[in-house]
This record gives sequence, C-alpha cells and structure tokens, in this order.
Amino acid sequence: MNTVLWVLQIALALIFLGAGLMKATQSLATLETRVGGWVHDVPLPVIRLTGVAEILGAAGLILPRALDIAPVLTALAAGGLAIAMVGAIVVHARRGEHREVAFNGVLLLLTLFVAVGRL
Repeated sequence: MNTVLWVLQIALALIFLGAGLMKATQSLATLETRVGGWVHDVPLPVIRLTGVAEILGAAGLILPRALDIAPVLTALAAGGLAIAMVGAIVVHARRGEHREVAFNGVLLLLTLFVAVGRL
C-alpha cells in the first residue's frame, strides 16, 4: 500500500506542479489557449493564487514524507488539493465542460485516496 501511495503522490505532485506553474506564470492569453476559456470567468489574481497553492500542494505531497518532517502534512496537502478540485469541478460544471469535470473528478478521488491513506 505504501508503494501505491508513493506512486500516486509522485504522479499527483507532477500534475499539480505543472498546472500550478502554468497558472502562476503564464499570461492570460497563453492560459486561454492551454487550459480553456474558463480563465475569463475567474479573476487573474485568483488564478495566480490557485497556481501558487497547487505548487505548494505538490511540494506537500512529497516533502513531508520524504524528509520525515511532520508527515501528517502530506495528508493535509492532499486534502487541500481535493478541496481545490471541488472548486474546479464547480467552475467546469457551470461552463458545461464535461471532460474537464471528469478529469477533475478523477484527481479529486486520487487526492482523497492519498489523504485517507496517509492519515
């Protein structure tokens, strides 16, 4: 089970790190072409904050357990990312973006699995 959790943590960390870096650093025009039109429904500071939160969440999935410093933070990071996925599901559902809702739903389930598995 530990190996499964580590594989999930690494995969999720890479996904959230990539998404977070993009949201935190790219222009609105670039974001629109890469992630879709939803960026016009959300203020840019919120997109930037979400990106930073995703970067920190990615670090939280790996570092506490890897360094054996407050490993409970891994579960909390996964829980925080799960909350972010609920928000993403709401945004995409309102826009009728069913594929994105499904993708964020899978991420939600995986982050919850890691959160529960690491508690």
